[in-house]
Amino acid sequence: MLRIALPNKGRLAEDARELFTDAGLEVRVRGDRALTASLGGEFEAIFVRAQDIPEFVADGAADAGVTGWDLVCESGRPLAALLDLGFGRCRVVLAAREDTRVRDVADLDGPEAVRVATVFPRVTQRWFEERGRTVTLVPISGAVEIAPHLGIADVIVDLTSTGSTLKMNGLREVATVLESSARLIAAPGAVAAAGETPTEKQRALEELVTALESVLRARGKRYVMANVPRAALERVKQVLPGLNGPTVIDILNGGAIGTSAYVAVHAVVPAATLYRTIAQLKALGGEGILVTRIERLMP
Repeated sequence: MLRIALPNKGRLAEDARELFTDAGLEVRVRGDRALTASLGGEFEAIFVRAQDIPEFVADGAADAGVTGWDLVCESGRPLAALLDLGFGRCRVVLAAREDTRVRDVADLDGPEAVRVATVFPRVTQRWFEERGRTVTLVPISGAVEIAPHLGIADVIVDLTSTGSTLKMNGLREVATVLESSARLIAAPGAVAAAGETPTEKQRALEELVTALESVLRARGKRYVMANVPRAALERVKQVLPGLNGPTVIDILNGGAIGTSAYVAVHAVVPAATLYRTIAQLKALGGEGILVTRIERLMP
């Protein structure tokens, strides 16, 4: 049985549980404070702090884990991202006070090393080193935005989603240091290499990736079915491209195949443009239009 490390609290924890439940791996806990749980009876979950998950996975205490990519990078541990889960999107950014001249990294040049306050010292050090710049790190555990105003640091490197908190505190984004989102992570070699016969544990992890990926692929998609005039089929194909073109089915109505005036078409379409798809189908003479949600989608 594979052991999966999941965040124990916060929005990341909620989104992770929802994803696993949608994949048929419902989190079954014995109580609100339980440290472990069954995942659909197939896997075991352990609940730990999101920032500790890279260490648990790297040390072998867990076979895989779900946490933010920013935390993985900051851990410095050699871990592989098996799947981008799409939630928890944010950025680690370099920011400076609005009332300074700093608009770009080049504006940080000066006789003395720039002082950078951050909760991401490893990520920050590496980013500046890659640009050939020497900085003085000021590690802070929280409330990084206040550092430039107190004279503790010249600039900060911190996490942001919309940038509104930075603006509210009189700070301006200067550069993006790292793009982050929740990832399914594992130690290198956790998945069998091409041509290699997977172990039982590797096969189980591959099945987990496939299950989660099928749910993620289905999100934001809808399944559309409609009866359309056979004469308009070529134009309908432009409206319903689907994954490999729409599925076209003859409507017999007692007649021979290929003789009915209407055919049924089925296709997967983006939910964001569904209203336009329906309008276009109706304009082409579409009838009996049916739209359903998709739980899973395999290519």
